[in-house]
Amino acid sequence: MTTFDDILEETGKFGRCQKRIFALLCMVSMPWAGIYVGIVFQGYTPDHWCRQPAVQEHRETCGWTLRDGVKRTVPLVNVSGELQPSSCLQYDMDWNSTALSCDLSQELELSESPRSSCKHGWEYDYEGRQSFVTEFDLVCSDGWLVDMFQATLNVGFLIGSIAIGYLADRFGRKLSFLMSNLLNGIAGILVAVAPNYVSLLVFRTLYGFGVKGGWVAGYVLITEIVGVEFRRTVGVVYQMFFSVGILILPLLAYYITDWRWLQVVITVPYILFLSFIPESPRWLLSQNKKDKAIEITEAMAKENGMTLSKQIETLTDDNANTTVSFMDLIRTPKMRKHTFILSYNWFTSAVVYQGLIMRLGILGGNVYIDFLISGLVEFPAAFLILFTIERIGRRLPFAVANFVAGASCFITACIPDSMFWFKTAVACIGRTLACLSAPLFVTWGASLRSLAILAGGLVLLLPETRGVPLPDTIDDIEFPERMKGKDQNGQLFNLLPTNDVTSNKDTAVV
Repeated sequence: MTTFDDILEETGKFGRCQKRIFALLCMVSMPWAGIYVGIVFQGYTPDHWCRQPAVQEHRETCGWTLRDGVKRTVPLVNVSGELQPSSCLQYDMDWNSTALSCDLSQELELSESPRSSCKHGWEYDYEGRQSFVTEFDLVCSDGWLVDMFQATLNVGFLIGSIAIGYLADRFGRKLSFLMSNLLNGIAGILVAVAPNYVSLLVFRTLYGFGVKGGWVAGYVLITEIVGVEFRRTVGVVYQMFFSVGILILPLLAYYITDWRWLQVVITVPYILFLSFIPESPRWLLSQNKKDKAIEITEAMAKENGMTLSKQIETLTDDNANTTVSFMDLIRTPKMRKHTFILSYNWFTSAVVYQGLIMRLGILGGNVYIDFLISGLVEFPAAFLILFTIERIGRRLPFAVANFVAGASCFITACIPDSMFWFKTAVACIGRTLACLSAPLFVTWGASLRSLAILAGGLVLLLPETRGVPLPDTIDDIEFPERMKGKDQNGQLFNLLPTNDVTSNKDTAVV
C-alpha cells in the first residue's frame, strides 16, 4: 500500500501549489493580530474628567483650554503619591452661583466643598482618536467593561477552537476554514456597526468563535499537504504572520483614528481572501474518500509540474478506520496529565502575552512607536523555535521561556513608571518568551504573574520528544516502551501547541 507521504515524494513536498495555498493562509493569519490586540487602540482610554455644563460654558467664554478648566474646578486626589485631578469625582456645587472669574491667577478655596461622582458624563482629552471607551463612556465605575470587551473574545476563542476543531474533523478542513472566514467577515462588520455596548459584546464573541477556529483549521490544512520536513517550518512561519500583523496594526491605527473604521479595515482581509482552497487529501483518505483524494493530489502534482506514477491507485491511510474523540484527551492517565499541562500553558501564555501587550498601552509615551517596537521582538522568538527545538529539545526551552516570562512580569511591576524605556524593554522580553510557550492581567497582575512560573515547572513533567519517534496512538503515549524500534521520521513535525483534535497521526500534537 502507498501512503500520502509516499505520494508527496512525487507530487512535490513544497511545490508551487503548496506555496500558493500557504501564502493565502498567511494573508488570513495576519489580520488576527488586529482582532487579538486591537483593543490597545480601539479601547484607548484617554485622560478624562467629569463634564460640568456650567464650567464648560464658562471655559468657552473665557477662552480657557480644557486643562485650564480642569486645574481650577476638578478636585485633586492622591495617585501613586502624587496629587492629580480626579477622573471620577466632581465638586457638588452650583458653578453658576460661584464667583468664578476668567482670571487664571485667582485661587478658589474648594478643599471643604462636597464631592460626588460624575452626573453629566465625562470630557476626554485626546487628539481625535475615537474609541469605544469614549463613545460608550466606559470609565470609572464602568471601566471593568473594557476588560469584558476582550474577555468575550477569549470566550469565543475557546468555544470556536473546540467546535471548529471538531467540525474540521467531521466535515473537512476546507469547509471549516471557509465557513470561519465567512463568519469572520459578517461578525467583524457587525462589530463595526454595533449600536450599543451589549450588541458589541455579542458580535465580539461571534468574531472570536470564527477567528481562532478558522486559524487552527488553516494551520492543520497547510501542515497536512507539505512534506514532513517542511511541517515545522510552515507551522512557525504561519504563526509569524500574526507578528507581521502586529507591525502593521499601529500604522493603520495612526491614520485611522475612528475605532469603527479601524474594525472594518481589520475585517476586510477575511472577505478578500475568502477564496477556494483544496481539501486536505489526508482528511479525505481518513474519511474513505479515496477518489476525491486522488483527484486533488493529481491536481497538486500538475500545478507543481510533476507526474505521478501509478502507485497512487493504491493510496491508503493507516488511520482510515480510527475514531478519535475529545474525551480521548482525558480518558487515560498520561493523556490527562499531558492535556492538563499543555492546556494550562496555553492559557498562561495567552494571559501573559495579552497582559504585557496591553500594559504597553497604559504606560504612557508614544503608543504607536512602543507597539511597533514590541512587535519586532516577536520575530526572534520564532527563529529561536526553528533553530532550537531539534538541537536542544522542546521541554527545556519551553520551561525556561515560561520561567523568564514570569520573572519579567514580576520585574516589570517593580520598575517605576519614570524608568519608562527600561520598563518597556523588560516587558518586551517577557512577551517574546510568552510567544514561545488576558485582559484581566492588568488588574490582577500580582496573582497571574505566578501562572508563568508554575507553567515552567509543569512543563518539566512532560516527556522530551527530541530524537524519538512521535506517538501514533494513545497506547504509544501510555506505554512509551512500545515505541522502541519505530522509525523517527515524525520527529520533524511541528510540536507547537494547537487546540485541534485530529484523527490524522501526522498532525497529532502530544
